[in-house]
Parts: sequence; structure tokens; C-alpha cells
Amino acid sequence: MKRIAINATQSEEIRVAMVDGQYLYDLDIEHPFRAQKKSNIYKGTITRVEPSLEAAFVSYGSNRHGFLPFKEISREYWDTKGKKISGRPSIKEVIKEGLEVLVQVDKEERGNKGAALTTQISLAGRYLVLMPNNPRAGGVSRRISGEDRHKIRKILQQLDIPEGMGTIVRTAGVGRELEELTWDLEYLLTLWKAITTANTQHKPPVLLYQESNVIIRTLRDYFRNDIGEILVDNEQVYKQAHDFIQAVMPHNLHKLKHYTDPVPLFSRYQVEHQIESAFHREVTLPSGGAIVIDHTEALISIDVNSARATKGA
Repeated sequence: MKRIAINATQSEEIRVAMVDGQYLYDLDIEHPFRAQKKSNIYKGTITRVEPSLEAAFVSYGSNRHGFLPFKEISREYWDTKGKKISGRPSIKEVIKEGLEVLVQVDKEERGNKGAALTTQISLAGRYLVLMPNNPRAGGVSRRISGEDRHKIRKILQQLDIPEGMGTIVRTAGVGRELEELTWDLEYLLTLWKAITTANTQHKPPVLLYQESNVIIRTLRDYFRNDIGEILVDNEQVYKQAHDFIQAVMPHNLHKLKHYTDPVPLFSRYQVEHQIESAFHREVTLPSGGAIVIDHTEALISIDVNSARATKGA
């Protein structure tokens, strides 16, 4: 049976494990006292345009300015008045310092580097992802294939999507009726309207939308029909999960359980030692080979050592 196990007995971190039997196949860890910015939406100001990087730097309320690549700047922000532009212009031609922009955090700050930003906003719902300023990016999740993909495309054509916007149907949308997808779309449109209204009422830098915490994100993004149960070992977090499920998908409320057994939740399902091994620098493969993972400021390097290739060496 597939389960979602939520461990929140330690106040400094919440761990969410996706388990199939006793096999850990996904893990998310959040530290409540460390601010998470990914997917948050801010109103910021472009403080510097850097042609050599084809990017701009944005003051959006963080200690470090955010990095905004030119390819992530929507055409609605381009200054083309009185200019003849043929082909793709340089960032210096169409983007000016002092420009106010609505940005979403695409990647968290890391090391000495600021967050990576985008103006191509995306809002995730239960079944849909709304892209309010990117009409060309709509479609169906790549994880959906075959007959399911064909059925969803037909339903998608019946959705009343406002002009200039795009939507993606998530895997959780498989098997859902038009009415359910319409409800999700209306919720996302209402959310977007609230964000744009706040955008007109506040001066930058300001936070306009904060992404949900790890509990709500997990239930929204991963709680599908093949999940047999959700186990939570903290009463307060259990109530939070209960309220969300009751409001969004009450028919699944029976799958939520408050875990009170004296044996730690992650030990019960053999998760703890799998987490420890996942964070090792060297991970042994079933074939006898190994993967060696090293973190640097510029990148994460993964070296694959093949046992078969080195046997005769």
C-alpha cells in the first residue's frame, strides 16, 4: 500500500515521506523557522540590467537581489514605444532600470547567490496549474499518457479559460469531471485576481502571495487515488491536514489517521535508515556500482562508478 507519512514530532523540522510498502520513493523536508520563498510572488523593482548576462537584478524584499533572466521576462514588460524591433532584441533595448515587475521565485537562494526569478507566473491548484500571463504554455502534464491524455484534452477544450491565460492539467486531474476542473479553475482565477488587486495597492518591494507549507503542498500535489492512507504523528499538524482535506476533498477524509503508536512513525515503516543512506555522499547501486554526489557553489556533480566496467581493471 502507498502511504504518506508525516513526521512532525520535532518542532525544528517537518518531514514528509512517500512510501510504497516499506520503500521510500519521495521525501520533502521543511524547517518551519526558515523562510521558504520558492513559488512566492512579489512585487519588485529592476535595479540593474546586465547585458553580458542577458539578465536583470530585482529588489523584491530579500537581503540579496533576485536574478531575472531575459527569457523569463514576459513581453508585457518590454518597452517598445517608438522602437523598431526586428527579431529578438537585447535586454538593454527593452528593459529599463526602475521598472516595477511581478515576479515569482523559481529557485531558492543558494550560497552567495540570490534567488532565481521569473515573471511567467504559475499558480498550482488541486487539478490544474494556471499560467495567467502565458497563453502558449497550456496543455496536459507529461506524466499523463494514452487514453487518459486524450480524454483530458477533450475536457480541457470545454473549460472557459480567459484569453491570454494558459492551464496545465495535473496528474491529479485524471478521471475528474468537467465540473471539478471548472471549480479548480475558478478558485485559481479568484486567487490571481486577489494578487493583481494587491499589486495595484502596494509599492515594491512587497510579498503578494505566499506558497502553502509542506503539509498543504503534499496533500494538494501528491494525494491521489492510489494513496491508501495518510499518517500524521502530531496532533496540531493532523488538524491542519484534516481541515484541508475536509474543505477540498472530503470523500478522502477516512484515509487520514492520527498516528499515536509508541514506535516512531518513520521507524515503523523502515523509513529512517533509508533517509540516512539517501544523504550519504556515496550511494551503492544494486548492480554493485556506486554514485558519488558532490555539492559545489556552481553545480552538483554526480559521478557514476560502474562495477561492471571496473571488474577487469
